[in-house]
Amino acid sequence: MPLVNARGLRSDEPSCAPEPPWSRPEPFGAWVRLDDRTLLAVDHALAKRLGVPSGQPIDPSAPPRPLEVHLAVNARCHAPCADCYLDARPDGAEPSTEDLRARLVAVRERGASTVAFGGGEPLLRDDLGELAAFARSLGLVPVMTTSGFGLREERAEELCAFAQINVSHDGVGGAYASVRGFDGARIAERAIEILARQKIPVGVNVVLTRRSFEQLEATAERVADLGAGELQLLRYKPQGRAAGIGYFEARLSTTQREALWPAITAIVHRRRLSVRIDCALVPLLSEALAAEPRAAEMLASLGVFGCEAGRHLGGIDVAGRDAPCSFSPSSHEEIERFRAYHANPPEPCASCTLFSVCRGGCQVVSRHATNDFRPDPECPRVRRTEASP
Repeated sequence: MPLVNARGLRSDEPSCAPEPPWSRPEPFGAWVRLDDRTLLAVDHALAKRLGVPSGQPIDPSAPPRPLEVHLAVNARCHAPCADCYLDARPDGAEPSTEDLRARLVAVRERGASTVAFGGGEPLLRDDLGELAAFARSLGLVPVMTTSGFGLREERAEELCAFAQINVSHDGVGGAYASVRGFDGARIAERAIEILARQKIPVGVNVVLTRRSFEQLEATAERVADLGAGELQLLRYKPQGRAAGIGYFEARLSTTQREALWPAITAIVHRRRLSVRIDCALVPLLSEALAAEPRAAEMLASLGVFGCEAGRHLGGIDVAGRDAPCSFSPSSHEEIERFRAYHANPPEPCASCTLFSVCRGGCQVVSRHATNDFRPDPECPRVRRTEASP
């Protein structure tokens, strides 16, 4: 009888999983990827036991290399989302297949493990499956975010090389429309169902706003019913079109920020979905976590390690330019500004017990609110510090 693996494929069916496992030497030992979802930091002794090649000596003072790179595969999209971080349009730019293959090679040469395809709307590309398969051939793990627009069963069959596809669904009960300005919830839900039927791991991205937050737990239950396995909670960020539509009115209220951690723990305790927390949300949780023992370790267990921009995360925009993350301007100078800020943060961040999993909060928000690199202005601890004489 054929065995069934973790992706739901029988042993006699073709698999898109990469072989052999990926590894990258580091001053502390190595990063080792056991499978598409498991990346471990190991010391030198364990790296040697696992057969990780040591390679050339590594300079501990060298800038960190990204583990994940967000690759914009186009700036085209037919969805009229009011909060689009890229201001994508139907006639937006789209790199050639050859250009994207070259960028994938560059991602591999930087030592990254994961490449996240984004847009725009990636599904508007006819070569998406081919590009994902090419990424696999380079030893990369390809993932993707989509609105679900245009996804059909036959198209989903072409996407088996993706380790996970995340569908944007900001909420049931009108929450989707409140965030994006139109109701595409049914399109997102159909995409989740299609991907689940194709045995492609599917996650759901939920952008939290003042109007969508009240539906968060109901949304989690709904997408779990449809076949999603992961919920990724994202902070609303003032970038692209979202910067000009009243960010301060759309962001979570003080009461909602206080209710965020209880809502997250309620979803986790139901054990229907794994939950990932946007690093930009950590400042909003600082008050709720103040009384939690080992709060930083707990967040790290949820895959939260603070703002990774310019460190373990990198971005490549639609023109092929490097960026600290997909929400930040593209330039090497911008990357260095992020690194300098994280290396020498001001108070109250420098002495905060959550700094290792926050790293000063979201600088996209800070610069929108203060026009400078500063501690996240929505963090309760920052607010108290700035309010004190």
